Amino acid sequence: MSAAPPPFYVLIPARLGSSRLPEKPLADLHGVPMVVRVARQAAASGAQGVVVCADSARIVSACENHGVRAILTLDTHATGTDRLAEACEILHLEPHAIVVNVQGDEPLIPPEVIRRVAMTLAEAADCALATAAHRLHAAAEFFDPNVVKVVLNGRGRALLFSRAPIPWARDAFTQTREVLPPELPALRHVGLYAYRTGFLAQFCALPRPAVEECESLEQLRALYHGHAIAVLQLDAPLPPGVDTQADLERARQAIAAAHNVSHQRVHHAPAEDRP
Repeated sequence: MSAAPPPFYVLIPARLGSSRLPEKPLADLHGVPMVVRVARQAAASGAQGVVVCADSARIVSACENHGVRAILTLDTHATGTDRLAEACEILHLEPHAIVVNVQGDEPLIPPEVIRRVAMTLAEAADCALATAAHRLHAAAEFFDPNVVKVVLNGRGRALLFSRAPIPWARDAFTQTREVLPPELPALRHVGLYAYRTGFLAQFCALPRPAVEECESLEQLRALYHGHAIAVLQLDAPLPPGVDTQADLERARQAIAAAHNVSHQRVHHAPAEDRP
């Protein structure tokens, strides 16, 4: 890590119910529940504390069995952000504390990115929250409504998030939509957020505007009500999260491959360097 991170916490909302992958937080990843893998990645970010915010005692128990702190929150929350706001109250965090929301289905998330998002908010006094994005190069992703795009201003603040293809290359797209023009500042939003604790409570009480309802994007509520969002631009996409059984198998393969590489390094190290 290149610089000392600001004091921040990582909160991991974890919900037992999942339509595509039942009991996803407890899915086994080489002998460890997925949510525990996420917490271990978060702990490596330099966070002052990592807490899983669960809607089930089974998740809390699984975390505690692996030395991960977890708290039980209400099972009626509509979103993970609502769950985080309750967790901040339970934990009695200071209003100016920075909390990073790491989803419980991101077992491969790089710790460095968590730290950088926290630092982005710490350095942006004018912003209520921070998030991340990376360049889009494939036209198929740009036109995919499941891929959320973001447009920034000159200071790296979000102007707009949308499932629509923004910004629109008016002249280039009259010729072809098979490729993106190289000058198009197309950015894919990454669902990783840092908040100030005091803002979380305010945010959950804000009315949901029509634009949020239509796009089904919570961050538009913040923009609609005049809250600035700092955006960290990443050099590359993050490893994919886990939504389906196929995603779970890919995560297992990635963890197994990383474990094998680590094992080989230890095995081939000089005898005096081995643990």
